[in-house]
Amino acid sequence: MSDAPDLAELERRAAGSTPEYGEDAHIVCDNLVRIYQTQGVEVIALQGLDLLVAEGEMVALVGASGSGKSTLLNILAGLDVPTAGVARVAGADLLDMSGRERLRFRRELVGFVWQQTARNLLPYLSAAENVELPMRFAGRGRRERRERAEYLLDLMGVADRAAARPAEMSGGEQQRAGIAVAVANQPKIVLADEPTGELDTTTGAQVFGALRRANRELGVTTVIVTHDPNVAGNVDRTVGIRDGRTSSEILRRTTRDAEGREEVVAAEYAVLDRAGRLQLPREFTAALDMRDRVRLALETDHIGVWPDRSDDDHR
Repeated sequence: MSDAPDLAELERRAAGSTPEYGEDAHIVCDNLVRIYQTQGVEVIALQGLDLLVAEGEMVALVGASGSGKSTLLNILAGLDVPTAGVARVAGADLLDMSGRERLRFRRELVGFVWQQTARNLLPYLSAAENVELPMRFAGRGRRERRERAEYLLDLMGVADRAAARPAEMSGGEQQRAGIAVAVANQPKIVLADEPTGELDTTTGAQVFGALRRANRELGVTTVIVTHDPNVAGNVDRTVGIRDGRTSSEILRRTTRDAEGREEVVAAEYAVLDRAGRLQLPREFTAALDMRDRVRLALETDHIGVWPDRSDDDHR
């Protein structure tokens, strides 16, 4: 394959323009804001959140209750509309969509897995019929639907439950069948909201394994909201959200030790957003009694941050 730049790249160079923020990302959130009105009071769920997710990546979103994780997931799924900022998923602009376009987006580009297993499957259909249903709405033929349903249920490890209805399946089996439903129409993105939240550790690991297979074998970009450390610790990237903004990231890469054995190396970073804001970890600020304001100094290769002691100097 040639390494020569494509036409768009040549035109950009000729014009002297810089690449647009997140132009190559599969998910782009730029200064994303979501404000709710609740009994006459404004609640700011997202306060200028920035996030980029690459195509094929598997990302976990973590944070305390009320931090904005589920709000972000609902926006990415087309279930909620942001107040301001930029939100793009697989090239679709989520701020500039008609109702019909939003419905098409949810049917064709995004698959969703709910925490409650019962929400992912219709109770009066078998597992196979549930997987086939989105494909029927998409107008696919009977043979294609049947073959893909068989393939996906096998990929999720529940091929033997194809004829079973949800009430005849365990919670973990229902959730794995639900993942098959989510990817039935070959979406670009799969979003999962606490998919292991109602399951024990062993069953949760099986469900996460099914999501991992969907990500790796189908190439679908996957974003998971989770409190499960076994999920958050085994994805490509874990993004922490605090007070409606991304605050930290843990990146993982696989290396080999001196004896050739594979090991996963994780590195944690604070996130510097597009406005130059940085959320210092609370344990750091508490240890140094940092409040209200801090002193900064630009060094040759780093920035120094100190508690403000001006009040102490005047005592």
